[in-house]
Amino acid sequence: MASYRFASRPPKGDAIAFEKGVLSVPNNPVIPYVEGDGTGPDIWRASVRVFDAAVRLAHGTERRVSWMKVFAGEEAHTAHGEWLPDETLEAFKEFRVSIKGPLSTPVGGGIRSLNVTLRQVLDLYACIRPVRYFEGVGNPMKEPEKLNVVIFRENTEDVYAGIEWKAGSTEAEEIAQLIRTKYKKEIREHSAIGIKPMSEFGSKRLVKMAMQFAVENSRRSLTLVHKGNIMKFTEGAFRDWGYEVAASDFAGQCCTEADLGKGGIGARADCLVVKDRIADAMFQQLLLRPDEYDVIATPNLNGDYLSDAAAAQVGGLGLAPGGNVGDGLAVFEATHGTAPKYANLDKINPGSVVLSGVMMFEYMGWKEVGQLITRGLENAIKSKRVTYDLARQMPGATEVSTSAFGDEIIKGMSA
Repeated sequence: MASYRFASRPPKGDAIAFEKGVLSVPNNPVIPYVEGDGTGPDIWRASVRVFDAAVRLAHGTERRVSWMKVFAGEEAHTAHGEWLPDETLEAFKEFRVSIKGPLSTPVGGGIRSLNVTLRQVLDLYACIRPVRYFEGVGNPMKEPEKLNVVIFRENTEDVYAGIEWKAGSTEAEEIAQLIRTKYKKEIREHSAIGIKPMSEFGSKRLVKMAMQFAVENSRRSLTLVHKGNIMKFTEGAFRDWGYEVAASDFAGQCCTEADLGKGGIGARADCLVVKDRIADAMFQQLLLRPDEYDVIATPNLNGDYLSDAAAAQVGGLGLAPGGNVGDGLAVFEATHGTAPKYANLDKINPGSVVLSGVMMFEYMGWKEVGQLITRGLENAIKSKRVTYDLARQMPGATEVSTSAFGDEIIKGMSA
């Protein structure tokens, strides 16, 4: 059991366990949380009331969550002089399932992204982003309900691995010179250099998790999104490794789009259809033919772009949840920024953290809790008593505060 300098372990509650590939969740789990920067505290106060209300409604006194506040970001740096205390990482490891609000990171110099650091240090290799439409939310599309995808983005490799050197640095010049002399590839003088590592191991475990999700949830298809027509040995390899996973680990459960095109024995109605799309074409596909896509598996940078673009199609990041998941370890998070100008104004939409909580409870196996929260949010939106970001896109809506929107969600659970 880890000791904590800044955080306090709740007096009651037990750690979630993970043995032989199976998560074991007690009736009173301890779940660490980071409020987040900027509007994070406002959002968390509303969200945790929603979570506790849903657990009570689903399980009465039989189950409850013991919340454990841990520190990261500006609050940690101001109070303790550290952006990401080691004990926060230890808490995430000890208790296995955690949730966090948005964290700010300086652009350019200074510390690297705290979110990226968490994913890499804890080996949370899959960033999972479900994107769906909630009836009544304003959006730019004619038929937004046709988009309902779950994006699995590789979280630890690709350009986000952070292997790069500043233009003019000794390291950049040394590497450029090696490439010029040994490999006969031209690189302009004073270029910045970045390396894009993508491994068979990292790619296959991501695709395997995505396929397992698709099979267990009776999804229709899995699409490998890549830029393999240009980056043949990195993103092209991701595509090839993805098809290898389908053939080796899911034989009899998957069929390829090519198989269906040929007809005959490969054309089965009950299989998970595995296909691939070039990344730039996929943006057009999600706009013009969104109902042809279901689960998406993709390298890191592609997934970053696609998940935000898809969220925009159904109304924006205010209702976009996310989870960073590894083997028996998960940190769920808001996918939007910190919006510091709205801090402490009780104004911002808590939907991203609320829906990340839905993902968290589903991951824990508390599916009834997740269903109640989703129903509550759907009914709150239908009532048109929503936060400003939703109200300005919904004719006839009444703008309410963050905390009041939380109240509407709780009320909507029993409607």
